[in-house]
Amino acid sequence: MGIIEKKYNQSAFTQQIVCVLLFLLCFTNEVKAQTDTVRKDTIFVDFERLDPVLVSGSMDSERQKQYRILKRRVRKTMPYAKMASYKIRAMEDQLSTIKGRRARKKYIKKCEKGIKAMYTAQLKNLTIGEGKVLMKLIHRETGKTTWDIMKNYRGTTEALLWQAFGSFWGHNLKLEFDPVSDYQIEHIIQIEGLE
Repeated sequence: MGIIEKKYNQSAFTQQIVCVLLFLLCFTNEVKAQTDTVRKDTIFVDFERLDPVLVSGSMDSERQKQYRILKRRVRKTMPYAKMASYKIRAMEDQLSTIKGRRARKKYIKKCEKGIKAMYTAQLKNLTIGEGKVLMKLIHRETGKTTWDIMKNYRGTTEALLWQAFGSFWGHNLKLEFDPVSDYQIEHIIQIEGLE
């Protein structure tokens, strides 16, 4: 029995050494082959733009679909949010130099008329979901909800009217951007370079 076990241990040891040697031989041949020849099936990946959320296996297909929809909405509405932020800052700078309530109202109406002329046709085609994302992005860019903006420039009565009208379609003018709960939006902005 002792001789059989000894032969068995020697043959198992020999098999392990042979496996290791074969592995090393294959590995060195593969390394040599890679250095000697140029592979033509190489795929270059831009890791800066790679979206790890979609690549990771943590999302099921339904969540990936929802994420792609959100990504499309953010890409579509972010330019409008940036433009709104720019226009509001410019308008507030100009309003700080204007004296008199009547002149301020006249300037606000003039700005509103210009903005409506430029963007009404484009913004009419937004879906309800895109509108919600746009309101969150406006809050992110300006620090003010659409309710606050409406109330400051158009008055509380008109803001209440638009809030009632919006709630009929599922909107809320007091919608805020929260970096914790809206982490996917923030991630999309960073990964797409929309900042």
